[in-house]
Amino acid sequence: MSTSTTELGLAETTLLRFATAGSVDDGKSTLVGRLLHDSKSVLADQLEAVERVSASRGQDAPDLALLTDGLRAEREQGITIDVAYRYFATPRRRFILADTPGHVQYTRNMVTGASTAELTVVLVDARNGVVEQTRRHAAIAALLRVPHVVLAVNKMDLVGYQESIFAGIAEEFTAYATELGVPEVTAIPISALVGDNVVEPSANMDWYGGPTVLEHLETVPVSHDLAHCHARLPVQYVIRPQTAEHPDYRGYAGQIAAGTFHVGEPVTVLPSGRTTTISGIDLLGRPVDTAWTTQSVTLLLADDIDVSRGDLIVPTKDAPATTQDVEATVCHVADQPLTVGHRVLLKHGTRTVKAVVKDIPSRLTLDDLSLHPHPGRLVANDIGRVKIRTAEPLPVDSYADSRRTGSFILIDPADGTTLTAGMVGESFASPEPVKDESEDDGWDF
Repeated sequence: MSTSTTELGLAETTLLRFATAGSVDDGKSTLVGRLLHDSKSVLADQLEAVERVSASRGQDAPDLALLTDGLRAEREQGITIDVAYRYFATPRRRFILADTPGHVQYTRNMVTGASTAELTVVLVDARNGVVEQTRRHAAIAALLRVPHVVLAVNKMDLVGYQESIFAGIAEEFTAYATELGVPEVTAIPISALVGDNVVEPSANMDWYGGPTVLEHLETVPVSHDLAHCHARLPVQYVIRPQTAEHPDYRGYAGQIAAGTFHVGEPVTVLPSGRTTTISGIDLLGRPVDTAWTTQSVTLLLADDIDVSRGDLIVPTKDAPATTQDVEATVCHVADQPLTVGHRVLLKHGTRTVKAVVKDIPSRLTLDDLSLHPHPGRLVANDIGRVKIRTAEPLPVDSYADSRRTGSFILIDPADGTTLTAGMVGESFASPEPVKDESEDDGWDF
């Protein structure tokens, strides 16, 4: 089986994953509802239900935010609490949309929604401009290395569609995002409630000559191709049927996190470091010669070596180094703080190991992007740098090279709560090297 690079790239460019973010009441759910409604992606019965609820509340027009706020508490309070995923398509592209909450206490949900996004739409209320939560969402987008950011300046109808207000907000946000290292910012003035520049061009802002939100979503280049990244297969399951039909079958199943694997290719199993060759690849019950990113496959190896769940299969010529000392930028998402000396579980791919937080070199101050040295702890929604020592060596990539194998989460071993989302390696929050005055000798592995 052979597949051309063009065919591989096509699958990437016809699907766009994007997330919305913004402060409370900036109009994220209304924007998503308007996007779905005006692109004719709403079923008739859904629209009828929204019209019925809106009328019962005494509203003259349908409240399009109800199309995404699915939880009862969300509808009652008029806020977004959980990430709402929506799937829709136009003739030009398919979309997976994550509508994320704006409240500070739900920033963890924004991290979840944006972690796989290729584009983030950050909303700003034209009346309020850039606020702290706007800066936090821009920082998270930069931290997660989302390649495209759209600044949607909403509620332009409430400021008289003034170009000067839009230009001031766009300039401030772009300068901040650029300092964070965001590669591209596209600013669009909109009114989600009225529909200006969401799907159709606005007749009220003739001074704006750029694309509408939907036009930009349809045309933004999704240039990255994970099939050409470092090949990585986290082993999820060992298949050993031991049946009369397959008496000697031993396969290693998992979803390819990045790159491409070929039959006959020399591979290394990490963290053990044992080497062998791929003798076969099974995909959907049939043998193939090549498999690539996001496909769930079973690899057959030429030698009987010890491979189990949590191991990572990689090309021998492109194997990452294993380490017990992980340095990363993290976003702390739990209510309980993360402290120096904190005993945790670190989940990387399909592998979970014991670990301890050895140091927290810095915490990012969102106002001016300065680094507060050695804070000793990170509280909910803090972004900072950590140094972690693991009980077993891990084959980690830099997050800049691979969003899948360069990321991890820290888990509370007592109750399984997710504490922190981490990105390995340097980032915009990378501090200057800090000399440790003392070492924690109580937790050496």
